Amino acid sequence: MAPGEIDAVTKEMIYIAVSVANACEYCVHSHTSAAFGKGMSEAQYGELLAVIALAQQNNGLASGMQVPVDEVFLKE
Repeated sequence: MAPGEIDAVTKEMIYIAVSVANACEYCVHSHTSAAFGKGMSEAQYGELLAVIALAQQNNGLASGMQVPVDEVFLKE
């Protein structure tokens, strides 16, 4: 979480998303608090939750249906 090319709020938001995916209640709460402390707005938080929900739903469908990866997305 050291300073770098990604700003501190974005890093916390990524951490929240990964914590939700891993069902780590402690991490969700602590990094949500940290993100608000670093300037995340309520609107950003709501949008983050919407993106997490969309990703979880789409990931579940793609995995369950065993959708193959498009060739254009595969690296050589």
